[in-house]
Amino acid sequence: MTEVHDEQSAELTVSLCKDLSIALARFPKVRLGHLPTPLEPMDRLSEALGGPRLWVKRDDCTGLSSGGNKTRKLEYLMADAQAQGADTIITQGATQSNHARQTAAAAAKLGMTCHILLEDRTGSNDPSYILNGNVLMDRLHGATVSKRAGGTDMNAEMQRLAEELLSNGHTPYVIPGGGSNPIGALGYVNCARELAEQAANIGLKIDGLVHATGSSGTQAGLVTGLAAIRSNIQLLGIGVRAPQDKQEQMVYDLAQHTADYLGTGLQIDRAAVRANCDYVGPGYGMPTEGMKRAVKLLAQTEGLLFDPVYSGKGLDGLIDLTRKGHFGHMENVVFLHTGGSAALFGYPDTFDLPGYTD
Repeated sequence: MTEVHDEQSAELTVSLCKDLSIALARFPKVRLGHLPTPLEPMDRLSEALGGPRLWVKRDDCTGLSSGGNKTRKLEYLMADAQAQGADTIITQGATQSNHARQTAAAAAKLGMTCHILLEDRTGSNDPSYILNGNVLMDRLHGATVSKRAGGTDMNAEMQRLAEELLSNGHTPYVIPGGGSNPIGALGYVNCARELAEQAANIGLKIDGLVHATGSSGTQAGLVTGLAAIRSNIQLLGIGVRAPQDKQEQMVYDLAQHTADYLGTGLQIDRAAVRANCDYVGPGYGMPTEGMKRAVKLLAQTEGLLFDPVYSGKGLDGLIDLTRKGHFGHMENVVFLHTGGSAALFGYPDTFDLPGYTD
């Protein structure tokens, strides 16, 4: 473990974290997650790869419907929905959406109806993919699930449904895909604070933070939170869908909107927004060989499960970049585990696993 040598720096971080907590306390929040989530070393993986010591921030342990990163966002989004008197939640995502599953669970917990629109981004008709995993859990939580063709304007579809429900006497609240707006991103502003405090408490100097990035809310929140506490942690998103320029622009725009929403006068440095989108493969939700190897490696070295759509591709990026020496100047790198293992059950034949032995 690397000790924090600069006592003043550690004290300043703690002080800035307290200021950020005060700023966040102005916004309504409903408790849905098991927070703080653990911060744990991955020493077997570190030994296998060489390079820096690798850690994992266990946001797969947030608890809501098997956990995941969307729970942090939903704590703020569902509180806002309640404040607006909503009785119905509408959201959207890809077929095996972790966000949809956690949203359905949050709505169930708070006694709201939930409508989920799932976009077919892969064209797969495999029954395991379209009915198992997250889709099964959406339905178990009581959500109404409907399918849309790939390329559909999902925001327009949600708005159309909201207008229909409104005309029938309901009060709908629309949550964007991934919960990625300034309200939802507050969850990861708070996560940045939480991680910094955890590290300070154990004397750990975090040099790098890596995570999968898609709809941009998680990375935008982290960018904003790290900026608010003046952290030197180098943040890197591993893209799972969009090209680099588009991904970084989405993150930057949302980070600045989140900072404005936070009301602290914070300006986001464009250079703080970095995404590597070399690990997307043929498209969102479509397996890659690197993802398969990464998911197997973590399952068999650390006993951790990652999903094939999102966290698995982020993990592939972490592993490949570590092997290439990208983090060679760093001592401690944290991977944010955003959850999603339920999606594994939508891809049962992807990993070429052996059958029973005699």
